[in-house]
Parts: sequence; C-alpha cells; structure tokens
Amino acid sequence: MGHGTTDRAKIELRGISKSFALNAKGANGSVQALQSVSLSIAPNEFLTIIGPSGCGKTTLLRIIASITEPDAGEVLIDGQPVSQPGPERAMVFQTFGLFPWKTVLDNVRFPLTVRKVPGPEATERAMAHLGQVGLERFAHGYPHQLSGGMQQRVGLARALATGADILLMDEPFGSIDAQTRELMQEELMRLWQEERKTVVFVTHDLDEAVLLADRILLLSRGPGRVRDILPVDLPRPRLDYDVRGHAAFAKVRGELWQALRSDLLEEQQEMDR
Repeated sequence: MGHGTTDRAKIELRGISKSFALNAKGANGSVQALQSVSLSIAPNEFLTIIGPSGCGKTTLLRIIASITEPDAGEVLIDGQPVSQPGPERAMVFQTFGLFPWKTVLDNVRFPLTVRKVPGPEATERAMAHLGQVGLERFAHGYPHQLSGGMQQRVGLARALATGADILLMDEPFGSIDAQTRELMQEELMRLWQEERKTVVFVTHDLDEAVLLADRILLLSRGPGRVRDILPVDLPRPRLDYDVRGHAAFAKVRGELWQALRSDLLEEQQEMDR
C-alpha cells in the first residue's frame, strides 16, 4: 500500500454545473460546460470518463480537484464537502508538467518537499516511486533527456509520491505514441493493483476507456450531463492476457461507440444546417 489511507477515497458529485464566459471579440454571454452532474465513485474504483470533444470532461476533473469552482453543486470526499485542493487528491496532466530545470529525482521529490518531509526520507520515498515505474537509474538525469513515455512515468511517480488516495488523470497518455501508450496502460494497471487508489481518468480513446475501467462515465455533448454509466465486466488483473479479445470488451466498446457516434452525427447535422 502507499502512504495514503483508503478511507478518504470516496468521491461524491452532487448537481455539478459550470459555465464559462465567452470573451471573444463581439461575443457576449457564456457557454455551459456541465449541467447537473451527480455521481458517486467508490473507494479504490477506477472510473474512466469519455464523451465528445467539448463535453466538459477536463472541467469535471478540475472541479473534483478543486482547481475550478463549480457554479452549482458540490464535491464531497469521504462525506466532507471540499472547495480547496487537498493532499488526498493528486492531478496528472497530459503535458507532463515536469520542471525542466530539476532532475528527475527532484521532480518526484517536489511534492514531498512541499509537505516538509525531511530530506533523507523524501529522497528515499522518491527513489522508491521511481523504482515502481522502472526509472531509478535516470534519477539524476533531466526531463529533456527522457522520451515522452519516460517523462509520463516520472509524472506518474510524482503523483504516487504525493501519497494521495485519489488520482485525477487528464488524458495522461494522449501525447505519446501508440506502443508506449499500451505499455503505460499496463504500468498504470499494475500500480493501481498494488496501491488500490481511487482513479478518475479522462480519455477520448474508446479502447483505453474500456481497458482500464471498473465503470465508464459517458458524458453527453455540451453541456456535459451524465448520459450513461457503463459497468465493465472484465476479469482483473488485466495484464496477463489481452482482454481486447474478450466478448465483454467488444460489447461495452460497441455501446460506447453507438452513443458517441449518434452525438457526433447530431453535431454534424447542426453544423450543416
């Protein structure tokens, strides 16, 4: 287990709505990103979020992280309303978010330093997390010396080092090549199996959404509403064989694609009018 505790890992969303002002020249008013999103995420659950572009996936993740404030509704972590970022939640972004001037080790040690963990302990814990993602021998290198996949593993190690029980991941594998992406998905599943954190993972990749999840939240096209919540009935661990060949995989992926396709076609028709 990690340094976190599992009792602070239940997430409840109650009636989350969010609009953004339109600041473009000549445009007034606002655009609604999310509308009345309510959802309960169990401790240690792996939830993926998918939906058409612009349906508010990232906004929802940022609201769970308390980086963005909702206009209405509330987020509860283990029954307590939250409105500020907290140590129980760590965010992993698509753009690795590493400090280029810090070594790999210092990047992973950073959240521990912020929390005033004593130097030797911070180094030991950071090295242990680098070990988990297979990068201890790059500890004294710099981000620019690493491939995209390796940089993303450093980002993952840093999120684990926070000791947070909840990992909020915004398309973290979106900018790496397909083969590295598959390796990273395996890596994440292995770490999740070990650490049993609650993971909320935004993706636009149907296969990735099904492969990783216990349940999939499908958002409607903007404003994002809960269109469906699909359970993924695939055996775990999913590392020992390729579950993509499993009948349940094809079934869930097919349902997702049908729903997304109808949204995309509707959007296309509206644009053609």
